[in-house]
Amino acid sequence: MRKNISPRSEKGQATTEFAVVLPILVVLLFGIIQFGIAFKDYLSLTDAVRAGARKAAVSRNLSDPVGATQTAVRNAAADLDPAKLPDPGVVSSWQPGTDVKVSAQYPFRISLFGIPVVTGNLKSSTTERVE
Repeated sequence: MRKNISPRSEKGQATTEFAVVLPILVVLLFGIIQFGIAFKDYLSLTDAVRAGARKAAVSRNLSDPVGATQTAVRNAAADLDPAKLPDPGVVSSWQPGTDVKVSAQYPFRISLFGIPVVTGNLKSSTTERVE
């Protein structure tokens, strides 16, 4: 018992279309995941800089307010790799009522299947008033 399949038959069409579209969907999915990881790192960096700026705002009477601020940024950046996080920049005259600016950067890389697509530095800065 043999079935004749007509050349006009559409059997297997969905499988063929899925095989064509699957690589595009996989690349798109992995791209979204990599972007999400980079965005999470940016949010962690921004939160760490804010924590450092809050510490700097009340640290003018310490013997090393810059060191205390940098330590606060590093402690708040627990989700980030400490080896990749350079010393945060802290700029202030430390006089009451003046501004203190805390800034930091963190490298990122978005790669798909081991091929780097985008690389660069995530940057964040916050300004607070010294108390």
